[in-house]
Amino acid sequence: MLRSGSLVGTSDGGPGGALQRDLFSFGPLEEGEALVEPILGSWEANIDHALARSPIDVCSSRGEDAVVLGNLGVVRVLKVNAAGRDVQVREGDLCLLLPFGKCDRYGYAELAYAYDAPHTIGLLTKRSKMDTRVLLPIPADTAYSLPQWATYGRYFTAWDNWQKAYGCWRTQIADDDPSGHLVFGWGGGVAFAELMLARRAGFRVAMTAGSDERIAFLRAHGIVPVDRRLYPDLSLPPRQARADRERLARRRQSVADFLGVVDELSDGRGAAIFVDNIGEPLYDVTVKALAREGVVTTCGWKAGMRLSHLRGAECISRHIHVNTHVWRLPDSPAIRDFQEAGGWTAPEGSTVVYDFEEVPRLADDYAAGRIESYFPLYNVNPL
Repeated sequence: MLRSGSLVGTSDGGPGGALQRDLFSFGPLEEGEALVEPILGSWEANIDHALARSPIDVCSSRGEDAVVLGNLGVVRVLKVNAAGRDVQVREGDLCLLLPFGKCDRYGYAELAYAYDAPHTIGLLTKRSKMDTRVLLPIPADTAYSLPQWATYGRYFTAWDNWQKAYGCWRTQIADDDPSGHLVFGWGGGVAFAELMLARRAGFRVAMTAGSDERIAFLRAHGIVPVDRRLYPDLSLPPRQARADRERLARRRQSVADFLGVVDELSDGRGAAIFVDNIGEPLYDVTVKALAREGVVTTCGWKAGMRLSHLRGAECISRHIHVNTHVWRLPDSPAIRDFQEAGGWTAPEGSTVVYDFEEVPRLADDYAAGRIESYFPLYNVNPL
């Protein structure tokens, strides 16, 4: 759990030291709640943000002394207090936890479960309880493994973001064959899932990767890999280093080299859709790489939320900026069924699983970029 006032990081600066192993109690099941046993959790950027207490301190935001994190993963239902409700889960069901704490009137998330939504208990615990409305059963006769299903958060998020980005692109480019257009992603599991949708739609697809293993993984799944190591100074330097002329010159060269690759992949047009879940350090490069009538789309802000651009230039280029968060709660069953029917899921064997006792090390490895898999998971209870 994450306690209020905990020091962030271990003695060597790792965020895993902010987690404490301790007893956590909760009251009896209320109407419509289920007692669950977490099986597999998915390590997400929101956990990393919570441990770093950035952009918010979730304990302070919730007004709680301790918070159990972990809002995406697979649970086994142990007991249900239906109390006359028409609930969709039964004892023994294996379910996906949907990370919705508070929704607006259209079903989109305003507060995230086990993050900034008060009184919600996450998956980093041996037992938890939750409203049955945020439990989505896994198909009983599924063709896919539990670790594959545990990656659903990245896929559900990608599905929603792609629907909006592609729809916006088509408002301006109504009839062109997608095969003449490029969709590019900076990297990460959500971008990988989204590019697989773009590939199915007929687009050219490319994505950056920073290791031989990830480059081989992308190539094996039909995505053109762009070796991030060839552009070592691509990221915007910290503010205190922006007066360093040599560093800025190196960055200009990295940017020019990278944009040359995008031009080559897009026949000189630029990216029709650019999936950017990184944020501030690369945002200016994203905009420069975008084609006219292009779409920059995001559902995350891994490395910085504050962005700036020239509105006039964006208007003249007819760029559309798409921002989404999570997905729409009522769409969850349809996305699950789309995954099952179409095989759009994490490739078998592409996950990496840490034991429950290793979660602090998982936190440190994730923050330090030491995990080769796009889909890091953690075990809580045996199946």
